[in-house]
Amino acid sequence: QVQVAESGGGSVETGGSLRLSCLHSGYPYLLFCTGWFRQAPGTEREGIATMANTGGHAHYSDSVKDRFAIAHDDAKRTLYLQMESLKPEDSGMYYCALGPRTLGKSCDSFEPDQFTFWGQGAQVTVSS
Repeated sequence: QVQVAESGGGSVETGGSLRLSCLHSGYPYLLFCTGWFRQAPGTEREGIATMANTGGHAHYSDSVKDRFAIAHDDAKRTLYLQMESLKPEDSGMYYCALGPRTLGKSCDSFEPDQFTFWGQGAQVTVSS
């Protein structure tokens, strides 16, 4: 059984920083894609960062590029999202996701359907 759980959300002021963690277990394959998505009330879920579980190239949305950093520690089975220079528009529920990875293909996809397992979400609130 695959389990995925985010932690580290909270409230910060504009310009502040937060780090989200996502502990996962039970994924049945050695290679997989990881991703962070977020959703504000009344909006669609937005992909913001993805990478392979083994590291290397990371893919970011324009809205978070140069401010957020995704990382994965395979040994600890933990995915991270370091968020800097936070803005009020970064507020929302943040979700960690895992999905299949095809050998020879990148994890550069923000399509939610590409990810199979999701956490329950962590709330991030940025006040102005």
